[in-house]
Amino acid sequence: MISFNYETDFKISNEQNFAVWISEVIASEDCRLGEINYIFCNDNYLHDINLKYLNHDTLTDIISFDYSVGKELHGDIYISVDRVKENAKYFNVEFKEELKRVMVHGVLHYCGYKDKSEEDKSIMRLKEDFYIKQLS
Repeated sequence: MISFNYETDFKISNEQNFAVWISEVIASEDCRLGEINYIFCNDNYLHDINLKYLNHDTLTDIISFDYSVGKELHGDIYISVDRVKENAKYFNVEFKEELKRVMVHGVLHYCGYKDKSEEDKSIMRLKEDFYIKQLS
C-alpha cells in the first residue's frame, strides 16, 4: 500500500496515478510492494529529521527510511516541497518533473540502487529518467 501524508499545505491532486506508477516501478524492479508512506513537508520539518536521526545539519530534498524485508519494500519517504521547488528552478525543469524524480528516487533506493559514487549516480539517473517517462 502506498499512502500520501502531508505536513504542509501542498497536496498531490492525482494520488491514485502516482500510487499506480510507483507500484509499477516496484514490480518492474522485481520487488513487491509492502507499505510505503510518502510524507510531504517543508524545509524546517525535514531539516529537523535530518538533525535528529542522521546528525546532518543540512537542507535536503528527500530522506528515506528503509524498513524493507528482502524484496518486499516498506519505508517512509520524507520530501521537502520547498527543496523540490528550488531544485526545479535550479535545474530549469517543471516542478512536477522534479517531484516525480524525487519520488521515484526514494523507491529506487529501496530496490537496491545507490548514489554515492559517480557510476552509481549515473545508473540512478538513468533509472529515474526511464521511469519518469513512463508516467508522462
